[in-house]
Amino acid sequence: MKSGQLKIPHAVTLLFVIIVFVSILTYILPAGAYERTEIDGRMRVVPGSYQELPNSPVSILDMFKAIPLGFEAAVSIIFIVLAGGIMFGIMDRTKAVENSVGTLVKTLGLKRKYLIVIIMTFVFGMLGVAVGYENNIAMVPIAAVLSLAIGGDLILAAGISVGAMTVGFGLSPINPYTVGTGHKIAELQMFSGAGLRSALCFFALALMSFYNVRYFKRITNDPEKSLGKDLDVEGISLEKEISDYHMTVQNWLVLGVFLLGLVVIIYGVFVHHWYINELSAIFLMIALASGLIVRMNPTEFSKTVLKSVAIAAPGAFMVGFATTIKVIMEMGQIGDTISYRLSEMLVGLSTYASAIAMSLSQCVINFFIPSGSGQALATLPVMIPLGEVLGLTPQTAILAFQIGDGVTNLLNPTLGGLIAMLAMCRVPLDRWLRFIFPMATLILISSWIFLSIAVRIGYH
Repeated sequence: MKSGQLKIPHAVTLLFVIIVFVSILTYILPAGAYERTEIDGRMRVVPGSYQELPNSPVSILDMFKAIPLGFEAAVSIIFIVLAGGIMFGIMDRTKAVENSVGTLVKTLGLKRKYLIVIIMTFVFGMLGVAVGYENNIAMVPIAAVLSLAIGGDLILAAGISVGAMTVGFGLSPINPYTVGTGHKIAELQMFSGAGLRSALCFFALALMSFYNVRYFKRITNDPEKSLGKDLDVEGISLEKEISDYHMTVQNWLVLGVFLLGLVVIIYGVFVHHWYINELSAIFLMIALASGLIVRMNPTEFSKTVLKSVAIAAPGAFMVGFATTIKVIMEMGQIGDTISYRLSEMLVGLSTYASAIAMSLSQCVINFFIPSGSGQALATLPVMIPLGEVLGLTPQTAILAFQIGDGVTNLLNPTLGGLIAMLAMCRVPLDRWLRFIFPMATLILISSWIFLSIAVRIGYH
């Protein structure tokens, strides 16, 4: 570790420290809960209904018991990591991904590699804006192959895909989980105020593109500065010279099956409200179809499946391990207490300070309630009326919530989707945090400027 670099513990160590810290909090903070009522099929907080409950601190036994319970709670996300790994393991075996990326780079030319980074950052960002978050997990390994093909590393691949999709999804003007839920709670027109949100989202993606190109130039000039120089790239790096790549008929068929699967997923998500389990099923179907297209024999297919599972297993483990934190919060009943205490701290601040402080409070809450819709339902029924008392429009309060939730998703170790996508890119959490922390800080500060504009114009 060079001096001046951000030193972050190994991901397993980091998460275990957080698990211990949250367990200790259950002894310090009183248990408490808001009353909730069902409206339109969702349980919503009743403002002003917070009550303290008998303390339920988490013992050492309960803390370790929460680990298997965390895996149980996250089983669907854990499996989609394994299913995605299997799908790309089989597709890698067919050489379809390698040949398609190699052919693409040969067509565009390595002289345009920085332009490729910018374009792909916006492409992945738009997937986050329009399609969702975990729904795009299948696209992450493509960025890994592409990044290595143009001379980058897996950290750059994560910046192009995971970073861009997280920014796009978190700051999307049409995010149904955060903006949509907030507008329902505030009884505003769905996705109203899209102009300012769209400008913020585009600006943040432009910053992400600039940051990715800047990192790419740095590691191109000095490979020793790469944060991913010793990460495993077996099976995702190009094995031939760029000029030697071309697409075979089998490659086109496998690629066609993959794209058809993505179309089916998008249709299922928007029309039939599919989620993790349906996506996992499609991934497995794509894997089987790809194997049949290249006439892979059963033994070779089975060995490839197990090898792919072995590669994806560490990331799948991290998803379950991270979910332990959520389980402990529920055991200790301190989630609502944290929300209530943070909302109390906003009283007495100026209008601009209140908006930024509200966003900061959501940053903190996001580490304890990583679900966007869950956080919206738990906090906005309190924050929106409080914001009106402080002189903030409901639209501004929702924007403050969206910024706090969306930007901190870039470095939230309790967010299962982030851990899952990093696993698909083979990037450890600690290395990702070293890479993304400066960018997350810059986007957060920029977002507060937009939030101040919202306060200034009385954002409606």
